[in-house]
Amino acid sequence: MRGTEADPFRLPRHILPSRYDLRLEPDLATAAFTGDETITITIRRPTKEITLNAVELDVTSAVIADDRGVSQRAVITLDEPAEQCRLTFPSAIPTGIWKLSLSFHGKLNDKLRGFYRSTYKDASGATRVMAATQFEATDARRAFPCWDEPDCKAVFATTLVIDPALTAVSNTRIVSERMEAGKKVLQFADTMRMSTYLVAFIVGEITATAPTMVGKAPLRLWCVPGKTHLAKFGQEIASFSLKFFEKYYGLPYPGDKLDLLAIPDFASGAMENLGAITFRETALLVDQHAATHAELERIADVVAHENAHMWFGDLVTMSWWNGLWLNEAFATFAEMLAVDAWKPEWKRWDTFGASRAVAMIVDGLHSSRPIEYPVRAPKDADAMFDVLTYEKGASVLRMLEQYLGPAVFRDGIRNYLKRHAYGNADTKDLWVSLGRAAKQPVPKLMNGWIFKPGYPLVTASLEKNGRLRLTQQRFTYLSKATRGASAWKQRWHIPIQLRVATAKKHDSQRLLLTASGTQVNVPKNVASVLVNEGGHGFYRVRYEPELLDRLLRLVPDGLAPIERFNLVNDAWASAVAGLMPLSEYLDMTAHFQADRDKNVWAVLIESFHLLHRIVEPGHRPALEAFVRDRIGPVVADLGWTPLAGEDELRRQLRGDLLRALGTIGNDRAAQAKAAELHAAHAKNPASVDPNLLPALIAILAHSGDETRYREFAGRFQTAATPQEERRYLYALAAFRPVDLLARTLAKTINGEFRTQDAPFMVRLLLMSVYGREAAWTFVKANWETMDRLYPKQGLRRMCEGVIGLATPALERDVQKFFRERKLDLGGKTLAQYLEQLRIAVAFRERAGKALGRHLNVGR
Repeated sequence: MRGTEADPFRLPRHILPSRYDLRLEPDLATAAFTGDETITITIRRPTKEITLNAVELDVTSAVIADDRGVSQRAVITLDEPAEQCRLTFPSAIPTGIWKLSLSFHGKLNDKLRGFYRSTYKDASGATRVMAATQFEATDARRAFPCWDEPDCKAVFATTLVIDPALTAVSNTRIVSERMEAGKKVLQFADTMRMSTYLVAFIVGEITATAPTMVGKAPLRLWCVPGKTHLAKFGQEIASFSLKFFEKYYGLPYPGDKLDLLAIPDFASGAMENLGAITFRETALLVDQHAATHAELERIADVVAHENAHMWFGDLVTMSWWNGLWLNEAFATFAEMLAVDAWKPEWKRWDTFGASRAVAMIVDGLHSSRPIEYPVRAPKDADAMFDVLTYEKGASVLRMLEQYLGPAVFRDGIRNYLKRHAYGNADTKDLWVSLGRAAKQPVPKLMNGWIFKPGYPLVTASLEKNGRLRLTQQRFTYLSKATRGASAWKQRWHIPIQLRVATAKKHDSQRLLLTASGTQVNVPKNVASVLVNEGGHGFYRVRYEPELLDRLLRLVPDGLAPIERFNLVNDAWASAVAGLMPLSEYLDMTAHFQADRDKNVWAVLIESFHLLHRIVEPGHRPALEAFVRDRIGPVVADLGWTPLAGEDELRRQLRGDLLRALGTIGNDRAAQAKAAELHAAHAKNPASVDPNLLPALIAILAHSGDETRYREFAGRFQTAATPQEERRYLYALAAFRPVDLLARTLAKTINGEFRTQDAPFMVRLLLMSVYGREAAWTFVKANWETMDRLYPKQGLRRMCEGVIGLATPALERDVQKFFRERKLDLGGKTLAQYLEQLRIAVAFRERAGKALGRHLNVGR
């Protein structure tokens, strides 16, 4: 039988694989590959038909045989829309263990999925080609016929036949190497039992670092020739985090080696293939002496995230893609644990608040979805890789860890991994293990966070009787009138950490808010009340004006950085949602001029960016003056150069503030100073703090002309590191003259930008107030070309840029375009983008005049 009509994308379960003996021969010159495989399968009931996954492959032969030599040859039918291959045999195959042998061939594609080709230029300027794989979620079927579903785990024995001048890496160690008909034949050790999406092979001229031993496993970084000097930082965090996770999980690393490979063309940040993790170059390679703190932090995060997957995802895997959060949310949570242990001075859990805030934006939509959400078609699985799966999932895990206690939570995780090692698991299995460790019913606490969309807004007020009243309701940016009443009766079990202060002391207390509201006793002489002490709760807080004023008097030193971040972030969200007058928020920002926390300023700057997108053009100079008023004094205090002993977070803050001052503040003095320092850096790179350089580049692009554009385009082409290349690449979308932005747009489809980068450049231009109209016209005119060129993941991210088209006329045109084309980006992705655009336009229409009045214009 095939997949049922109700679920045509799933494979039947009466036939399952246990082993793949796979031989592939890629030809980089012709961008093609041939393959042979023998799959050991178990047939549980007699059948004449076997269905497995295959797409964009030519399957030329299929023979099934038992251990006695009895065999049958199949008639092969490919169902491209269902991405399935149906094998029909002359007579029924009895139950038992069988060997299914297939021959096939395919193309090394240029869409950065399946088995694909990647190109780069060597030191002489010649173009070189390599082949790499990216199989998650459902693209192993593009490289070899298989049961391409996560619960169809098997052992993989891979053999690669390659040009003798090339090198190849797969999931396990090489166990034999020989020459055969002029080709190098590499046989790799058997893998552990694992899912198809974790299989990997990389072929090309690549070089490796010397190995670092972690237990019995050698750990190396691989890259194209000439870049191994950029591998030291990545190898350090890879080694530390692998050791950290062995201790945290209480289990040894499950592979026999660990290779981390930088691929020139790579659609996402990285991929957790067992023993052969692949990365975008910017996520692994770096000159740590020339990089910013943010660039180093990103590499540490991504490497630790992928290493965490070796257990959570590879050793134990979700049963189906609706449970993807079990992989990705925990890896996101675990990366914070590892990096915080490695570099405690980075204060990663504070910075994680900014990531949580991004998830809260999407989860504040009517079109949000639960963390665990039904998945049917492959495009729906692809759409699950978003901030709700990663950041919201990690946030609720952090909230649970803090509620249960870190040691209890860790013990539950260890139990989960040991019980389900080499197998698959579901959310209920995680709850069982955590519940055993905590000795309390975890589902009752957590199911509302995982299986329902949205999150609560907790409102705090002082009653006339002197008691503190806390209420909960779902937070959304748009009014309830657009949604059925039942959605607003949702209640969460909210772990609330409360801090109540008087003039002489403060007390902390914990409560679980399960009803729509409750009252809490507080002292009569209460000075301040803070809800969400420590900042770990995944909810917003709205304070009545008097309570808010009391908290603002404590800024900055009376509140922890994450608490100040939440205070201003929740206030900004309330302003966008119409729950707080915009003028009150703008006045509130003045309280934070004495603040020196980079995350607090990140949300302030982001709010200024949104105002910049919605403000009427005639009011923009007044907004620029407002930004200068808020940021200028802080910059004057910090200066342009770091002080002796200054930490990395303060250096990053300086760069962030100067970038905002010179761009959305349009400060002429800052622009002149940026030009001076950029010129000095060109002569002596050590003369400028690396954390400042991206700000200088952004400022000069914002104020730049034709000459500057040509300079930056040249620097992009000749960059010495992936980070330098990225800085100058993104700068090409930050100029203001429309003719220069038109050149950048042309580069997104003419081959000058890699297809991994081009969609993000279009996204930046759609978000630019200076280029959005031209960019939108360009997208409409070139949609078919972009759809053909860009990876599907990149196209999805490009469409996110429509959020920046925040005028009523552009919004109408966007709605018309997507409606007429009947586009589907998978899951609720497109609906979320369009709702965020609606929110921005509604905010513009509601608050535009108030903004003008506050800025002393339009009176």
